[in-house]
Formats: sequence, C-alpha cells, structure tokens
Amino acid sequence: QVQLVESGGGLVQPGGSLRLSCAASGMIFYIYHMGWYRQAPGKQRETVASTTRGGSTDYADSVKGRFTISGDNAKNTVYLQMNSLKPEDTAVYYCRMSTWGRQNDYWGQGTQVTVED
Repeated sequence: QVQLVESGGGLVQPGGSLRLSCAASGMIFYIYHMGWYRQAPGKQRETVASTTRGGSTDYADSVKGRFTISGDNAKNTVYLQMNSLKPEDTAVYYCRMSTWGRQNDYWGQGTQVTVED
C-alpha cells in the first residue's frame, strides 16, 4: 500500500514563504508524474504545479514566478517552494504521484496553508 505524507504547511503572513514536502512510502511503482493541487473553502480543487520524471514543469498562472516545484525521483519525494505568498493562496494543499498514464494514482491527505496577517 502506498502512502503519501505531506509536511510543511502552516500559517504565514502575506509576502512570506513556505516549503511543502511530500514523500511516498510503500510498494511504489515507477512514478512519472508528481504534482501539487489545492482546494480553498467553497472552491473546486485546482492544479498548482506539476512535474514529470524528465524534469518538465507546469504552473498555474496564479503562481507562476512565485512557486517552484521540484522532484527527487530517487526518494519519491516532491517539493513545493512557495514565495511571496498571498491571502488567496490559502487552501488545503494536496500532493499527487502517478505512474505513466495514471494507471497508479496516489494522493496525500492534504496540508493546510493559511496566509493572513
């Protein structure tokens, strides 16, 4: 059974930074996709950033230039460095790891990020 464990969330003031981590454990297949998603109260879950085993990355327009995703394939770990945080970044952040074609698809339990004075 595969588990994804997230850490690094918390409360931060606007303009501050946080670094989220997500580590996979268990019987892990060949992970190809890694990503971060978020869901704010009353809103749908949205993609924040994603990366592939080859190193390509993609970001939501709202976080471009502020957030950086990186993956450690050897450790089956994905990170999200979040800088210049804004109140609208407040949400529960989830990590996701998948094999090629999403045949095996794993989600973390979520970590709360709150940006406020």
